[in-house]
Amino acid sequence: MPTVAATIDVSTLYASHGDWLRDWLRRHTRCSHRAADLAQDTFCRLLEAKDAQPVRDPRGYLSTVARRILIDDIRRREIERAYLAVHAVRTGEVDHLTPERIAEAAQLLGAIVDLLETLPEKARRAFLMIRFDRLRYAEAGRQLAISERMAKRYVARVYAHCYALAYPDG
Repeated sequence: MPTVAATIDVSTLYASHGDWLRDWLRRHTRCSHRAADLAQDTFCRLLEAKDAQPVRDPRGYLSTVARRILIDDIRRREIERAYLAVHAVRTGEVDHLTPERIAEAAQLLGAIVDLLETLPEKARRAFLMIRFDRLRYAEAGRQLAISERMAKRYVARVYAHCYALAYPDG
């Protein structure tokens, strides 16, 4: 195991331990997509850290940060599930498919399709590959003949576009 005695260099940590961290998280979550999201959150947390301290055991450090993020994620999901259960009981929407709900869902789906059709082709295809086909950014980039970074930018632009349309006042 390599020893790093310098302050945190996130790009070096990512290059040398990113795959290991995703595998570690995959073993703990049993979901490769969730593991990839949590690994990304881990590196984002490192980028946001203001006090860069020397790191002697990079994998130990990464697993500690990732474990804390995983615990936060589990808590957030539990709160979300509890809220949705209470909301369903209060509103009477306990998995009853009514013609009105089906029509509303079809209308919403139509609006989403219309929204996606307004996007540039590569941005739309990158978004669909990553969010619905569950491809990794790198694989979507290869299929679109763009870089992984550009695939991430396209998806971020689609989200920003959706947000701007959903919340026009800010």
